[in-house]
Amino acid sequence: MTEPGAAMAHVHAGELTDGDGDIVRRIVEGDLSAFELLMRRHNRRLYRLARATLRNDADAEDALQEAYLKAFRALAQFRGDAALATWLSRLVLNECFGKMRREARRQNAMPTLPDCPDDEQMSIHMDLTHAHDDCAPDHAASRTEIRALLERKLDALPVDFRTVFVLRSVEEMSIEETAQSVNIPEATVRSRHFRARQMLRESLAEELERLGPELFEFGGKHCDRIVAAVLARLRQP
Repeated sequence: MTEPGAAMAHVHAGELTDGDGDIVRRIVEGDLSAFELLMRRHNRRLYRLARATLRNDADAEDALQEAYLKAFRALAQFRGDAALATWLSRLVLNECFGKMRREARRQNAMPTLPDCPDDEQMSIHMDLTHAHDDCAPDHAASRTEIRALLERKLDALPVDFRTVFVLRSVEEMSIEETAQSVNIPEATVRSRHFRARQMLRESLAEELERLGPELFEFGGKHCDRIVAAVLARLRQP
């Protein structure tokens, strides 16, 4: 990947997908509406990646903005050696790790990205992204609580595992794409993904044991509906 800020070069649009090639050409020609389209197309995935890495909403937004600015200045250098989404992910991760290094220097400690033993990848999928909008309010509140719990547990993972997990299990990127985005071997992607799932499973199991009697609590509209139905039937002649 060419570093942002280097001399501009001709875009080899033929090496891109049709959609990517068109949008890159328009951006290089100065079309800001095309860049807006690019940002809206990638915003959610890239924000999740930044948020998973930095564990702070404001820092994630700052890193994403800086990455977009660098992407705009460097898009003419993009030659399609990797997917456009992968290239953007690298820029975002560079910003995130740069921010972490600066913060670590202020705290006189450098962040580390330890490897873990290589293991077989497990076939469990944790879907944090899809929810139906037509559920009852009680269900929506429950989803919000579950999402908050999962986000807290994900935030507690070491950054190397956390980032790989988000790319693989949340954004559903392939092992190859994830390896290219994070710049690590595919075997390391497999092992970190496995360990991230294992740590999340153990952490969630501990949380379930702690909740104990609070599970399947019966209240709210469920309770009101049952009571009303029984009373209505009792009042029938």
